[in-house]
Amino acid sequence: MSKLVSIITPNYNCEKYIATTIESVINQTYKNWELIIVDDCSTDNSVKIINDFINKDKRIKLIKLSKNSGPAVARNKAIEVSKGSYMAFLDSDDLWFPKFLESSIKVIQNTEGFVFASYHRYDENLNPYLRDFKVPKRVNYYDILKSNSISCLTAFIDIDKLGKRQMPQILYRQDMGLWLFYLKKIKYAVGIQKPLAIYRIRKKSHSRNKINLLIHQWYFYRNVEHLSTFNSIYYFALWSFYGFKKYIL
Repeated sequence: MSKLVSIITPNYNCEKYIATTIESVINQTYKNWELIIVDDCSTDNSVKIINDFINKDKRIKLIKLSKNSGPAVARNKAIEVSKGSYMAFLDSDDLWFPKFLESSIKVIQNTEGFVFASYHRYDENLNPYLRDFKVPKRVNYYDILKSNSISCLTAFIDIDKLGKRQMPQILYRQDMGLWLFYLKKIKYAVGIQKPLAIYRIRKKSHSRNKINLLIHQWYFYRNVEHLSTFNSIYYFALWSFYGFKKYIL
């Protein structure tokens, strides 16, 4: 019998994109999944759209938070109630190709329990925007400290092997904190070279305060991973360089 995959999706005011995201899950060639959507007090029409899908497909579940709490809380609520042997993450404006789950399961069976994949980078109207992000063939804990090449969009974890764990309750880099937790338990995560998803780059995400992001990255090294000042400076410099290379060069 095929194993259940729990798909974790936070949603906040994504009425323009959520239907396409859900459809990309429904269109998966691997059918044994549960899609857990946690709405973070949306004020648009996205909850109605989600409920329309639920009425047609009971594999889709909706949890509504009582107050706006951010993506870490939303994802952790979904993780808490998830029942799958595998866990995957899909934000409410991104998409998977039909064989994402099938391909991830095929590869993960010959690993320590953690795989991720390359992806296309499109604008909010699904036009090519940046070159495809091709992931490394494998990464370890120290690689991710230098540059987080594992996107929430394609992270795929064997919960039966590695256990269920929630993300740290921080505003940014929650996903990175979770990846590092698992990478402390295994030698490396395996990268699938073929693009299996589409990461949608929205104008709003491009306008975020870069200084603010730098502050949060430094906070992450010092207060989440508890690195020394010297090591924090070392990884911060590398992270800044690779981040520039990833999005500019």
